Amino acid sequence: MARALAEAGARVALAGRAKPDLEETAHLIETAGGEPLVAPTDVTRYADVEALMDRTLRELGGLDVVVNNAGIARVTAFADATPDDWRAILDVNLTGVFNGCRAAAPHLIARRAGKVINVASVLGAVGLPGYTLYAATKGGVIALTRTLGVEWARHNVQVNAIAPGWFVTEMNEQAFGDARINERLTRDIPMRRTGRLEEIGPLAVFLASSGSDFMTGQTVFLDGGHSAA
Repeated sequence: MARALAEAGARVALAGRAKPDLEETAHLIETAGGEPLVAPTDVTRYADVEALMDRTLRELGGLDVVVNNAGIARVTAFADATPDDWRAILDVNLTGVFNGCRAAAPHLIARRAGKVINVASVLGAVGLPGYTLYAATKGGVIALTRTLGVEWARHNVQVNAIAPGWFVTEMNEQAFGDARINERLTRDIPMRRTGRLEEIGPLAVFLASSGSDFMTGQTVFLDGGHSAA
């Protein structure tokens, strides 16, 4: 998403806890001619996110689009989950989205223009054993997006979400490397394949563009038909 937005002309601030990952993404954007801002940030800490917004305004000259993409997952039976498991997933997946939206609020509302793109998940709408904690937080992202989209419509700020289905990433590549797990997960997808990472970028660009000006409070499922089956 960061690369696609940069290639579309956006000046991008990259935020996250892992500085090496941020620098790797920054290098890819720089190679394509962009000038990204690398801003190590813990999205679970409101002060960090507030500082990110301020730095973005100061160093990039404005704040037009906010993408709330941080997420973690812990696969476990609900009866084995601990309160610490719940708190950790809730803090990143849902509180992180709250922090991003809330820290951006005064800037976007003052401009009377802006786009917020939250990243939910197909598991916020369909059930899968072992993912109860994760799914609950992503369902919360969908609800937050819907309601905030309605609330901020009068400020001309659009709030939408992308709900990806199964994409192979560093977080789940070990599971998808197991043939049995791979078959189990992909059989729920009518297209019978996982998504390609480059398929997310164009949707993010659309939601960040004027093409989506009459669209708010919506969650777009990019899941090969999984949620429709």
